[in-house]
Amino acid sequence: MDLVLRRELIDILVREAYFERQVTLSSGKVSDYYLDCRPAMFLPRAMFLVGELMLESVTAAGVAQIGGMAVAAIPVISAIIAAAYRHDFDLRGCFVRKETKAHGTQKRIEGAFRPALKTAVLDDAITTGGSTLEALAALREARANVTHCFALVDRNEGGREALAAAGLNYHFLFDAGEIRAAARARK
Repeated sequence: MDLVLRRELIDILVREAYFERQVTLSSGKVSDYYLDCRPAMFLPRAMFLVGELMLESVTAAGVAQIGGMAVAAIPVISAIIAAAYRHDFDLRGCFVRKETKAHGTQKRIEGAFRPALKTAVLDDAITTGGSTLEALAALREARANVTHCFALVDRNEGGREALAAAGLNYHFLFDAGEIRAAARARK
């Protein structure tokens, strides 16, 4: 892994995505900090870095398809798909809607999804793993062979254990403590 690129991405996440104040997370847990990766993910350099750094793990896992829950996973999926193209790696991407569409094709899974492919589920940040497990269930119900999970950030709040219990090999780029330490060092 390119440590210079990794450090650059930490700096962007600290500057654009991290703040300290009491917030309630989607898991229902209360936290004294928040890491919202979406503002960073919509910056060209951050999207490039996420794609380059996470593609290494995706290719090592040998998956043919990646997917995750809308909305947070979509820019991460897009970044990795773009990196795969740059590196001539064949990879499909998809995302899971919270609910099946009531109109049009009435799909819950959108994108370049194909059943039976070796698949990884992913997210930007994982706390308890609830959203990721919801995406996992939908992908498995649609007959994807989901074997791995990837995250940009792991918050160390039970997600690792939940994903392991679901039979997934879990890899993340950053531990939330690493980002918090970098934020404190900037002050």
